[in-house]
Order: sequence, then C-alpha cells, then structure tokens
Amino acid sequence: MKELAYLNKYFYKYRWKLIPGILFVVISNYFGILPAKVIREAFDLVKENIDLYRLYDGFDRQDLVYQVFGSSLLFFGAVVLLLSLLRGLFLFFMRQTIILTSRHIEYDLKNEIYNHYQQLDFAFFRKNNTGDMMNRATEDVNQVRNYLGPAIMYAINTVVLSIMIIYAMYDVNPKLATYSLLPIPILSVIILYINKIINIRSERIQRQLSTLSSFVQETFAGIRVIKTYAREEHKMQVFAGESNVYNKVSLDLVRVQAIFFPLIIFLVGFSTIITVYVGGIEVNNGTITAGNIAEFILYVNQLTFPAMSLAWVTSLFQRAAASQKRINEFLKTTSEIADGTENIQVVGNITVNNLSFTYPETGIKAIDNLSFSIAQGKTLAIIGKTGSGKSTLANLLLRMYDADEGVIMYDGIPVNKLKISKLRTQIGFVPQQVFLFSDTIANNIAFGLDTLALEKVEKAAKNAAVYENIIGFDEGFQTSIGERGITLSGGQKQRVSIARALIKDPQILIFDDCLSAVDTKTEEEILFNLSRIMKDKTTIFIAHRISTIKNADHILVLDQGRIVEQGTHTELMALGRDYFELHEKQLLETE
Repeated sequence: MKELAYLNKYFYKYRWKLIPGILFVVISNYFGILPAKVIREAFDLVKENIDLYRLYDGFDRQDLVYQVFGSSLLFFGAVVLLLSLLRGLFLFFMRQTIILTSRHIEYDLKNEIYNHYQQLDFAFFRKNNTGDMMNRATEDVNQVRNYLGPAIMYAINTVVLSIMIIYAMYDVNPKLATYSLLPIPILSVIILYINKIINIRSERIQRQLSTLSSFVQETFAGIRVIKTYAREEHKMQVFAGESNVYNKVSLDLVRVQAIFFPLIIFLVGFSTIITVYVGGIEVNNGTITAGNIAEFILYVNQLTFPAMSLAWVTSLFQRAAASQKRINEFLKTTSEIADGTENIQVVGNITVNNLSFTYPETGIKAIDNLSFSIAQGKTLAIIGKTGSGKSTLANLLLRMYDADEGVIMYDGIPVNKLKISKLRTQIGFVPQQVFLFSDTIANNIAFGLDTLALEKVEKAAKNAAVYENIIGFDEGFQTSIGERGITLSGGQKQRVSIARALIKDPQILIFDDCLSAVDTKTEEEILFNLSRIMKDKTTIFIAHRISTIKNADHILVLDQGRIVEQGTHTELMALGRDYFELHEKQLLETE
C-alpha cells in the first residue's frame, strides 16, 4: 500500500462521491444477510407446522393449518425476493458511485502523466524508449484503475459483509460461530504468504509488457527498413520470443492465483461440515433450533464470496501496486533543465562564449570551447562534416540541453535566466529530421499558432515554395498527410516544416540542414523568399551545401565541435582550406 498511497489525494478530491458509495455497500450487505434470518424463521415454521399438521390428522383444523402454512411460506418467499431486489438496487448505486469515480481518477492520472511528460527535458526522451513511456500511461494506469474501482469496491464489500456475517453468527451462538470460523486464520496466513509471490510476479509482467510494447512500436516505426531488407521473418521470430517470455511470466502469476480458489472452496466446505456437526450437537442440547443450522450454512456460504474475492482483490492490489510503483518512479523524475524567470521579448543578439557539451549517455564531446556572436538582423551560417556538432549547437541554442561549460546569451542575458517557453515561442526552428503529425497539412503548418488562420497558412506555404504542391492535392490544405507525413515526399515534408516555422513570424530563425531534400531550383526559390522574410531577423543556417549559405553575413566551419575556419564566403574561398575544398568538391559533383 506504500506505493498506492500516492493516490490518496484523488480519494480526497472525490470523497463526496466515494462516501455515498461506501454507504451503499453497507446498506446492500445489510439486505444481503437478512434473507438468512428470514429462512431461519421459515425453516422453524416448516418444522413446527409439520408437527402440528400431523397432530390434527383426521380433524377439520388440518386444512386450516395447511392454508396458514402455505400462506406463511409464500409471505417469507416474497420477503426474500423483496430483500434481494433492494440489495440489487443498492448494488447498482454502489457501482454507479465507486466505479464511475475510478474512471474520473483514471482520467486525472492519465492527464497528470501526460502533462509531466511535457515538462521533462529532451535528454529524458533520449534515454527512455517510446514503448515503455506509452505503457506507463496506458497499461499501468489501467492496472491502477482496476484497484481504484473493482478492487476497492469488492475489498470494502468483503470487509463489511464479513463483519456483518460474523456478528450475526456470534449473535446466534458464539460456540457454533467459533467452530465455523476456524478455517479463516489458516486462509489468512496462506494469503499473506502468497501476496509476496503475486507482487514479484506482477512486476515481472509489467516490465515484460513494456519490453513487448517497445519492440512493437519500434517495428512499426521502422517497417520500411524491415521490408527493404526482407527481415519480416526475423522480426516475427523475435516477437514470438518476447511474447513467449510474457506468456511465461503471466502463467506464473495465474498458477499462483489458481491455488486460491480450490483452497478457499475446500476451507468453506470444511466450515459447512463443522457447522452441521457442531450445530447438530447444539440442537440436541436445546441451545439452538434446526433453523439456526440452516441460517449458519447460509452465512458460511455467503462467506464464500468474500473469501474468493479476497484472492482476486489481492491480485488486483498487487498488480496495481507494481504498476503504481513504475508510475511513481516516472512522476518523481524531474527535468535536469531548470526554467528561468526572465519573460522578455528577445531582440535577436546572440553571443556564445567558451561553449562545451558532452552527451552524458555516450560520453561523446560534441561541442568543444565554441565562441561566436551574431547581431540582430544578421545571418550566420554553420557548415561542417557529419558529426561536427552542428545539430547539437542548434539544440543548445534552443536549450534542449544545458551546456557543460560556457554560456549562451540572448541580448546579453544568459539563456538559463530566460523562461524556456517564452524563448522557444520566439524561435522558428526547422529540424534536420522532419516530423509531421498525422493531421491535415493546414494544421501541421499552423501548429505553432493558437488558432488556425488560413490566410497565414497559405502565405507561409508560398514562402516555403510548397503552395503549388499543396493545391495540387484533391483536398488541398485539408489533405491528411498520414502518420509522420508518409503521403508527402521528402522535399515536400521539409518545405511544410519550413512553413511551420515561418508562420510564427519569429524574431530568430534556425534552419538545421532543411534544404537537403529539395532540388537546386526549389532551393533558390526558397532562399529568395527567405531573404525578404529574414530582413531584421536573426537567422542561423546549418547546412551541408555551400549553395545554401554562401550569401550569409558570417560563416563558421566546424570540425569535431571546434571552429576551424570562419568568415564570409569570399574570405573563406581565399584561404583555400577546408571550406574551399568542400566548395570545389560540391561544384564537381554538380557538374
């Protein structure tokens, strides 16, 4: 219960829904035990009237006794039926309060998990796989909901019903009640022992389910590569192996749970035998009636449900505890990037001093003592070989990571002092790896806006040289582009991504090699449009092609995270070194 204690805040929030639910449990169980008392009276009535009927054998009164006897039995039957209907009514109310409350808490918990995901930094998502993160928000929450609803409902029901039945039994005859309940302590000890086993195996199930979910998610994400290399059979074999592991750990739990039910039925049956034997002795002694034995047998059989549900509820509690432990571990995770307090409008002067950064997961030093500055309204270009640190620098400028050493300043203010959300809303970023949502083209372009403005969407599409392509589709801007933009070509996806950045009209633009998939003519059209848009805006171009950046105000050439050359295109060409060699090589490839 230590892990599940986290949910107490939700119980308090919905206390006025849960308290009536508990009252309905008590009332329904009260109507549940009354039929046993009615049947006791009916049983004693039958015995007495049979003796009376035989006594008046041959007399006229025998028919009267028979009529009274029949009417009484009919009355008792009607009372039992009425009590059952009343119990059913309050059981309905019980479910409508407790089960519905569990759905409300499930909704709140899923929102809390999702909101927490949004607050975590980029490094968290690099370290954790998608399948596991999804599993915590779906399967783990589902296990917790089973605890919040059915488990708690039947646990309260079990406790209340057990207390009422045991009280009623002792009220009739303490000696017979004690003997009838002898198997219960044995059952309790067994449950305490098996609980530990259930908990361990429940955790194994959830861990393996996360592994399985991650594998399936990765398979779907990389289905094109799998089919290209004809590795479907291999992936099916791996999936079968992971499924077999999940099947094994699930069956391990089921085997433990299967021990409960035969054991409980045996112990309840044993209690019935004790009740009949000891009850017979007590009837012979005159301390109870034969009707009391019938009443006790009903009580003992009514205890079957609490005893059997105890095993099921215990399993739900343990599985929920294992899932909530995983959720708690995640919710305790905090972003390594502390938010700043400065909520200012950025002008666009960027200064980088002695910046160094090493990826903690790999130990690779991506940025090494980097320093440069760019004035508001100017264009900075960054070029270099693959792995030279260009994209890492872009992530640091967006404060996706915090640098190990050095500082990035916007308008003279260190980036760690600025409010992250405010900073990022003022930067138009086009990543190297384009990601589009499974939505319409219009909604993808307008992603950075609070409201969809079609005029702005069309203007941004024209500036990104993708307007003609979009209106060529049957549904135009309302075309659904499918998961990850699969219906668009690589170049079209890049241009939609550029339009998404431009529509924000940001003060700073960062283009991370976003023109690699477009042809030279389209590139020239986009750059021409951007030259007008970039006026008075600070722009950073990260590229592999020199044709993209040759008109920049200042160019940095990176190699292994260091600046090896810098200057204008003309100055770098005059040096005749790395930049010149790259230019000549690309020129030769073009020819």
